Amino acid sequence: MQYFDSHSHYNDEKFSEDYEEILKQVYESGVTMLVNAGADIETSKKTIEMSKKYKFMYSTVGISPNDIEEDKEKINEQLEIIKQLIPNEKVVAIGEIGLDYYWNKENKELQKYAFIEQIKIANENNLPIQIHTRDAINDTLEILKNIETPKNGAIFHCCPLNKELVKEGLKLGIYISLSGTVTFKNSKNANEIIEMIPLDKMLIETDSPYLSPEPNRGKRNDSRNLKYIVEKIAEIKKLTEEEIAKITYENAKTIFNIK
Repeated sequence: MQYFDSHSHYNDEKFSEDYEEILKQVYESGVTMLVNAGADIETSKKTIEMSKKYKFMYSTVGISPNDIEEDKEKINEQLEIIKQLIPNEKVVAIGEIGLDYYWNKENKELQKYAFIEQIKIANENNLPIQIHTRDAINDTLEILKNIETPKNGAIFHCCPLNKELVKEGLKLGIYISLSGTVTFKNSKNANEIIEMIPLDKMLIETDSPYLSPEPNRGKRNDSRNLKYIVEKIAEIKKLTEEEIAKITYENAKTIFNIK
């Protein structure tokens, strides 16, 4: 059985000591493709360098809402660097980008500006986007529907288990990426959300090193834990784990335009 981890952070400092050994074990476990996501300038550069070493690794570049600068001029400087990183065959999306009003409520307008500008960059470069949204559903949907629509596809990464967000996202053709949160015992709406998502719009991810699924919740996450997410989805969709792994694998190749 092969898996595609559509969003991970092996460029995170939590992997700095042993990422080479972990990635070896990840590949041997059946995770034969993964996306290593950027969240700021440093991690975007690092994921490109890492992807040169690993054939099965792809990259995203972008500035997350938690990593933007404090004024538009400095944000524009960040975005110019991101543009310079895009011409690389391993860069398959702009991300993670979006809005986060959980951690940052004081700079909402700057977050929206950075999000919109990065959607424009993605559109100009024929790339999809990976969206981070937390406590910002209305503004996220408003931007995607009415201000700057992604022209080459989009993914709600680690999608919040909110039925309205998923319903409206699916209307826009957005892929829904499920993480370890669907396995949490206290997770609300997980089963309903899984049922809502058409198989052709479903992705899986670990968001490693964060959000380890049950039974490893609280431990450092890595892509070997995809199997627990697949197990949960298969149970709800009444399909085999092999079928879910294959479907999500092909969906990821489609949205990231990997041949």
